[in-house]
Formats: sequence, structure tokens, C-alpha cells
Amino acid sequence: MTDPVLVLSKRLKDKGYSVTNPRLVTFDVLSNSKQPLTMQDLIRRTKKQIDRASVYRTIEIFEDSGVTQRIYSGWKYKIELSDIFQEHHHHFTCENCGLVIPIHDQQIEQIIERLSSDNKFKLSTHQLEVQGLCEKCQ
Repeated sequence: MTDPVLVLSKRLKDKGYSVTNPRLVTFDVLSNSKQPLTMQDLIRRTKKQIDRASVYRTIEIFEDSGVTQRIYSGWKYKIELSDIFQEHHHHFTCENCGLVIPIHDQQIEQIIERLSSDNKFKLSTHQLEVQGLCEKCQ
């Protein structure tokens, strides 16, 4: 398997960005998180190493480079690494506590591909977000 930091470096360099310590710190925090993070979570976890403005700039660069993606729940969002760094998946999001549960299901992928084909739609990317209440909040 390819080293994720080498993949990150190539993505950044291909877009004209350099690899900096704030970008490595932010990438490390995202890589070691089992859940997508809010910007506030990300800022809190990187606080001792980088400032708030650097986190926002880094995420903007990561999104431009395809390193991260946003997971929307209403008008709020969380950040996670893109499919380049993890298996493609979808999410259940609890509307009460914000818990995000990944959905790994090949049948969903097949349905999306079939629907795209049936509608003569060239699919480039997709996200499926299902909102409701987790077991704890029901």
C-alpha cells in the first residue's frame, strides 16, 4: 500500500501547494480520527501545534486538492479524508447527537451506477447522507 503522506504530498504538489508542518499536523489528526470532524473539533485537536487560521486555510487547500471532503448534515458539515485515503462509503448521521456511522454497502454502489446508466448520466462522484436518530438518541 502507498504511504498516505506520499499521496498527500503528490496531491498538494500537483495543485501547486507545498507540504508544510500545519498541513502535516492537520492530515495526521484527520488520519487518526475514526469519525469525521467538525472544524471546531479539528481546531481543538491541533491547538497546541497550529493556530485556528492555519487550520481553516489548510482545509481549504485540502478541499481544493481532493484530500478532504465535507459531510453535510443540514447546513452544518464535518470534514473527513477523501476516498483517496479510505474506502468509499456513505453515512448515517444522528440529528440529535451528531454521531456519524459509515455505510459500506456494495448494493448501494450498484444501484447508483445503474441509475446513472439508466438516465444516461456520467457519474463523477457521489455522497449519500442519511439523517435520523441513532440507537442511543431514539
